[in-house]
Amino acid sequence: MTTTSERVSEPVARQVSKRVSQSVFDGSRLRVVLLVDVYDGAQQQFLEAYEQLCNQVASVPGHVSDQLCQSIENPSQWLITSEWESAPPFLAWVNSEEHVRMVQPLHSCVRDTRSLRFHVVRETGGEASAAAESAQRRLQTSPRIGDGVIRHALTFTVRPGSEQTVAKILADYASPEARVDDTTRLCRTTLFMHGNRVVRAIEVRGDLLAALRHVARQPEVRAVEEAINPYLEQERDLGDQESARVFFTRAALPAVHHVTAAQECPEAERHALYYPARPGCGMRLARLLAEQDEAAADDPRSPVCSSTIFQRDDVVVRLIDVRGGLDADPVLSLGLQDPAQAAELTTLLDGAAVGADGSALKSGDPARFLRLARMELITDRRSPDA
Repeated sequence: MTTTSERVSEPVARQVSKRVSQSVFDGSRLRVVLLVDVYDGAQQQFLEAYEQLCNQVASVPGHVSDQLCQSIENPSQWLITSEWESAPPFLAWVNSEEHVRMVQPLHSCVRDTRSLRFHVVRETGGEASAAAESAQRRLQTSPRIGDGVIRHALTFTVRPGSEQTVAKILADYASPEARVDDTTRLCRTTLFMHGNRVVRAIEVRGDLLAALRHVARQPEVRAVEEAINPYLEQERDLGDQESARVFFTRAALPAVHHVTAAQECPEAERHALYYPARPGCGMRLARLLAEQDEAAADDPRSPVCSSTIFQRDDVVVRLIDVRGGLDADPVLSLGLQDPAQAAELTTLLDGAAVGADGSALKSGDPARFLRLARMELITDRRSPDA
């Protein structure tokens, strides 16, 4: 498991690629905004819990500062902002078991929260201007050009021996209503398995949190979630708000990088590859794959039309849309045309999960590694007008 003891070295902020619409690897400073709705009468309890949390967070590597604000119109509304040296240290902390323990005292006094994360692109005015000048290398150099789609994933494991049963349950359900509200809709949901690990990747236009809540309320989805409960390795009670919250917090698999190639690929097939990292190497492995995909984005030989990398702790998943099938050119599909990067990849992979000590790559057999890393597609659903 990745903990805050893992140190992620950061490059200086660099020129943003026009092909990359999402990345946590720019080396830019990060601003995190947490909107909090506190139960009526619990403001003092919330303040005391925040003070305790604040003292703990101050020692987390990569944390720079934080600020707590209370609404002048509604005393139940609070705003917490924090600044981090870059995104990877924040993600290592927020996705850790340490974070789950730290925020637990807040739950009894908080009705709802919403987290927003931003790279710092520009900063002006007074002391802030001086600070920005001294930290200019930590600012993102230019804005990203996105496609309006938010990408996110969830992952969890099921009891060994139950994989086929779980796969059937997850494949046989009616798709939920794609329209969430006037501004949000589900675009695509793709579900894969690798051994006993399940990964559900979703694409949303609009508000991701609203979409996740919309899906969770759908009767067909609730029935599926209840049906797989007996097979989960991490037990949960969806009828208990705290149990469900902890489960889905641990299941979150954030997208850390997305790149789209120059060519259009209407005929592309969707695949997922599982890259289990050695303990403490998950973020480094994800960054290496991101660099490979970014370099290949303008290569007309590459069959990969788009790539999204998801990472949490030592779980790294690469979701790719591929022309001509995944097996046509394993080296290009894996993004390993650079021998030095392929060699580095072997040092970051958990050999027990992908062949002894990365032997499939060390022996020059990328086709075998592709078979080991390939995830089984369970279902791929698109909304009609996605």
